[in-house]
Amino acid sequence: MLAAALTGSLGLTACGQGAEGSGTSAAEAPKPPALTEAEKAALLASLPAPYDQADLENGRRAFARCRSCHTITPGGPNMTGPNLYGVFGSEAGARDKYSYSHALRTADFTWDAETLDHWLQNPRTFLPGNKMSFAGLPDATDRRDVIAFLKVETGFKPTGE
Repeated sequence: MLAAALTGSLGLTACGQGAEGSGTSAAEAPKPPALTEAEKAALLASLPAPYDQADLENGRRAFARCRSCHTITPGGPNMTGPNLYGVFGSEAGARDKYSYSHALRTADFTWDAETLDHWLQNPRTFLPGNKMSFAGLPDATDRRDVIAFLKVETGFKPTGE
């Protein structure tokens, strides 16, 4: 369950109701070495089905809409939405230095691919009361590709999810 994530937002429309993250400056966010195409392909192949068949380029394009609200780098700043680096396996509403809605602070789930898929389909119906204004990604293939892209780009280490 992301967004972290995936309190994740996939729209150029606002991800929430104003910038509530305390954020750090971009200068404080160390940038990890970029993965090579071969490393990305190997990581993609190691993901469980159906994510191992995802189109990372489509996922990157779809996630481009999220970048107005989210960062995906280690130590990256929170913006309108939280930084999503390391979101998989993290508890919903528990990231430091981000002001979550009451709904997410009191939610009882951990972000995994299945949860993030449901979140991205329609955040408002998945968790009523959350502050993300993104209407959702109705296409299952786009959601699969975004989730795989996030796994490859945010430090996910496959362990049998």
